[in-house]
Amino acid sequence: RTGDLTVPEKFALYQNYPNPFNPDTKIRFDIAGKYNEAVKVDLSIYDVLGRQVVTLISKDMNPGTYEAIWDAADSPSGIYFFRLTTTRFTDAKKMILLR
Repeated sequence: RTGDLTVPEKFALYQNYPNPFNPDTKIRFDIAGKYNEAVKVDLSIYDVLGRQVVTLISKDMNPGTYEAIWDAADSPSGIYFFRLTTTRFTDAKKMILLR
């Protein structure tokens, strides 16, 4: 969902909250660009071995600030990584699921 109407000046991936979490967590990110210029966005979760667990977002998105929620109720405790990939930006961060 869009957090506000201002267009971010740069791409950003923020640390999930809460972290550690159980069973769900929020991931916030900024998509930069010209107003109404869609960008291909992928936001995926990976386990510690690098296997993709789930894709939260895979679509064209307009510039803005967004938030995605990962419900990890069916996933085991452990360290996970979330990665945001666009045509002009990639970043990843670590998070911990504690039961």
